[in-house]
Formats: sequence, structure tokens, C-alpha cells
Amino acid sequence: MPDCGKPLATREVMNAGYVTAIAALAGAALGGLTSFASSWTTLHAQMKAQRLASSRSSRQELYKQFIDEASRTYVDALVHDKLDVSGLVGIYSLISKMRVLSSQKVIESAARIAILITDTYFQPNKTPTELQAMMHDGGVDPLLDFSDVCRQELETDLLA
Repeated sequence: MPDCGKPLATREVMNAGYVTAIAALAGAALGGLTSFASSWTTLHAQMKAQRLASSRSSRQELYKQFIDEASRTYVDALVHDKLDVSGLVGIYSLISKMRVLSSQKVIESAARIAILITDTYFQPNKTPTELQAMMHDGGVDPLLDFSDVCRQELETDLLA
């Protein structure tokens, strides 16, 4: 404060133009920062929604493939004694992919189906009459629980 001892008339006064310029710069900086934060938040939300949609789509496709492969292999196990190794390999491959993308409930349900299919190969072949009876009792649909668990996971998107 070197001007404290000088008379008021001789002290240097801050130019009002400086205050206006500093206020304008501060306002522009605050506006730019606000705009950046808003854009970043919006982009972050959009990217999260896109990742969720992509994950959901991948899981849906994986579940469809598993249902197709397991259904085909299960029917083969019902009517044949010879183990379809390629079908089982396909099923276990899909289960391994599920371990990366899916919830524990889905993985456990898929593993139970793989065990059921393997066990079915070691049972006596089903006759057409037995298959008809199984269709009427609902015994031909081992994928019902799996489908329900998958639907619940996709509806709630627990992996988001």
C-alpha cells in the first residue's frame, strides 16, 4: 500500500474499463466451463446408453444361439444313443461366452441344461409315443427356466 500516505487526489485509481474486462473474461471462462461440463455429461450418458444397448443385443444373440444349439442337441439326445460331441462342444462354447457377458443365474441355468443333455444321451431312446407324452406333460422343454432367467436379466439389465 504505497499510496496510503498520499492525498486522495494524487492516488492512482483503477480504471473502470479493467473491471469490466476482467468481469467479461471471468464470465466467458465460467460459461465455457459450464458448456464443457454439460457436453461431457451428455456425451457420457449417451456412451453409457450405447454400451448398455450393445451389451443387451450381444446377450440376446448369444441366448438365441444357445437355445437353438441346446434344443437341437437335446432332441438328438432323446432319440439317439450316440453322443453328439460337436453339439456338446457348441453348447459349452456358448456357456463360456456367457461367463463373460451374463449374470451368474443365467450361467448356472445353462450349465444345468448341458448336464441334462449329457445325461439324456445315457438314457434309453424315446419312442414316438413317449415323445408325444413328454410334449403333453411339458417334459420336452428343458429350456423354460433358462428362457425365464434370460428374460428377467434382459428386462432388469442387472449388468448395466
